[in-house]
Amino acid sequence: MQTSLTLDRGRRDKGLGKGVKKGRIWAYVRDQRPWAGTAPPGAVYRFAPDWKEEHVLAHLGETRGILQADGYKGYAKLYAADPDGKSQFREAACWAHLRRDFHDVWTATKSEIAREALDRIGKLYDIEREISGKPAEVRLAVRQKDSKPKVDAFRDWAERQLTRIPGKSDLAKAFRYGLSRWPSFTLFLEDGRVAIDNNPAERALRPIGVGRRNWLFAGSDTGGETLARAMTVIETAKLNGLDPQAYLADVLDRIHDHMNNRLAELLPWNWSPTDQSRNEAA
Repeated sequence: MQTSLTLDRGRRDKGLGKGVKKGRIWAYVRDQRPWAGTAPPGAVYRFAPDWKEEHVLAHLGETRGILQADGYKGYAKLYAADPDGKSQFREAACWAHLRRDFHDVWTATKSEIAREALDRIGKLYDIEREISGKPAEVRLAVRQKDSKPKVDAFRDWAERQLTRIPGKSDLAKAFRYGLSRWPSFTLFLEDGRVAIDNNPAERALRPIGVGRRNWLFAGSDTGGETLARAMTVIETAKLNGLDPQAYLADVLDRIHDHMNNRLAELLPWNWSPTDQSRNEAA
């Protein structure tokens, strides 16, 4: 996921005087807790001066697997098949984004079709709440039994609605958005590890949006990169149930004389407060 960031440009742009420029922040989140995975949760923030796809391709260039994201076109090459028919990532679409489109139509027009779309999607979320935190194989079994019939019915219903409503309407656009990416919207039915949406990444970006006025202090691209590194530490600490202020204060106090070969002890998922560490050592 990505969001915009406003930087104070000051006088560094060829004497043009004060002004602002835009920067961009990407957030990448790993959280296996919904399917009882064992890897610790974490968030990584990356800064870039613009939206160009070259940035996200560099961020994810050495990784493979499943990527759940919004519809940003810069991800397209990551999903593209190579000559052997394989792709770097399988795309998992976000039902929350699709739901939001129907909600916007419902709010603006009180369309009964949009209302029904919301109700149908809501039933999928009811199932997800029941299986949150369950092992991947349990989630998959429940989804195949309970969710898949509802998803198949949603597709059939959506295709019928497109024959009844104006093709250029926002409602039709919402239906086409879902149907055009249908394999990505149904990947969660094939793999119990895949979430129904990418709301964790949305939540990870919320502090950037809320604090956007404060980021003017960043001052430059370098400042944006510093912000991204700080947010990586802070949000990863929060994901691991830590108070970021207490965690950072303790780590900064200890790190100057901490042995290099034991730095992993200070990672958020391994860290324990100084007093507790001393007691354990004793």
